[in-house]
Amino acid sequence: MKDVQPKGSHFIDGAYVEDTAGRVINCVYAATGEVVAKLHSATPAVIAQALDSAKRAQKEWAALPPVERGRVLRRVADILRERNEALSELETIDTGKPIQETLVADATSGADALEYYGGITASITGESVPLGGDFVYTIREPLGVCVGIGAWNYPTQIACWKSAPALACGNAMVFKPSEMTPLCALKLAEIYVEAGAPAGLFNVVNGYGDVGAALVTDSRVDKVSLTGSVPTGRKVYAAAAEGIRHVTMELGGKSPLIVFEDADIENAVSAAINANFYSTGQICSNGTRVFVHADIAEAFAARLVERTKTAVIGDPLDPETNIGPMVTDTQRAKVLEYIEIGKSEGAKLLLGGGIPAGFETGNYIEPTIFSGVTDDMRIAAEEIFGPVMAILTFTSEEEAITRANATEFGLAAGVFTNDIKRGHRVVAQLEAGTCWINQYNLTPVEAPFGGVKMSGVGRENARAALEHYSQIKSVYVALSDVESAF
Repeated sequence: MKDVQPKGSHFIDGAYVEDTAGRVINCVYAATGEVVAKLHSATPAVIAQALDSAKRAQKEWAALPPVERGRVLRRVADILRERNEALSELETIDTGKPIQETLVADATSGADALEYYGGITASITGESVPLGGDFVYTIREPLGVCVGIGAWNYPTQIACWKSAPALACGNAMVFKPSEMTPLCALKLAEIYVEAGAPAGLFNVVNGYGDVGAALVTDSRVDKVSLTGSVPTGRKVYAAAAEGIRHVTMELGGKSPLIVFEDADIENAVSAAINANFYSTGQICSNGTRVFVHADIAEAFAARLVERTKTAVIGDPLDPETNIGPMVTDTQRAKVLEYIEIGKSEGAKLLLGGGIPAGFETGNYIEPTIFSGVTDDMRIAAEEIFGPVMAILTFTSEEEAITRANATEFGLAAGVFTNDIKRGHRVVAQLEAGTCWINQYNLTPVEAPFGGVKMSGVGRENARAALEHYSQIKSVYVALSDVESAF
């Protein structure tokens, strides 16, 4: 394995920064348990340096013509694509996700975001409102310094998804990756500077929860964007509210995937596999509650088990592997506990449920399928964030919709049917921010992504994200005399 130790724990003002007074962060390769890099959590001095640098760079960046900002973002996209292989390997080492996935889903999707926002930067404009002589014009202004807080499952993608719209609008960003996956965002910071961004425009500070808390509550911060769990979201939202800061939250989910009796079973099984086992189940929008019409439930489950048995579990750096380890042993232990809970609740274990033979070293776990699941079981109600699928059956459209919506979450939902009218009718009634008909978990940058209810506020991607990284100033222009009462 190549040396992945960075030149410093943080990237601030265009250079690597180290402060060994911070707590040690061990970067562990999930396939072997090997510590591949050691970093240090940001100290107050490092945090202050990052915020001061970002505040200065933001003024310089916002003063540039928008088309010049767009060129920088597009250069970042080009570099990400040129170095996709090396960046994908780093992502695999950082997360444990198979290289088969990271080559097509991580730096490449980040590049898509940078290219998209680079292309529309010059179109981020205000409007003119005629008032019959007088008129109002609006200016879309940056917020200032934005803090991005990333999750551990897609460290490169999340850093790009947050920074691209933020910088397109003229903001600066200080990004804090998860302490479990601290390496990838540092490379992105290097690339920003190489592409011509001002030093300090995109800073990365690594650290634990106290670092995130310090960033969220700092007076220099104007906006916070979090990808994480609902408990973390509650804390960050409350802390940001103290300073009346702009907030975007992309949180967890327990999303429904509804398969009607007329669905193409092969496509529906493919979607269920993607919605539960891709990235070893560590995706917030996963469709982990698979509602299958009773008429096809047996055939669906049989084909699902048959295909899942062909999954290749192995070294994530092996291009043949499509099931890698979980990110940490702690996360695997949590998932194994949920599997035992499912058994004790009376669900039927169709496949998996344990540690695969020959993979006792590392954080490996088998793709797991339960049938006979009911809505009141914990495996059907709580986010597991691992490769555990729950199959539930239904008999009517209304029943499926009612049960699908019976959750505090509302991130995503999917519907499989050959009746396109029913597809549209059902998604119109599903309480979810992101829905698919006859597909699942595709998230092109051109489409807004985000949830409702406890799954978050605001949207990532598309033009919708610009609303969350900018503010409107209205200017009234009088062309007539001023009237007054006296």
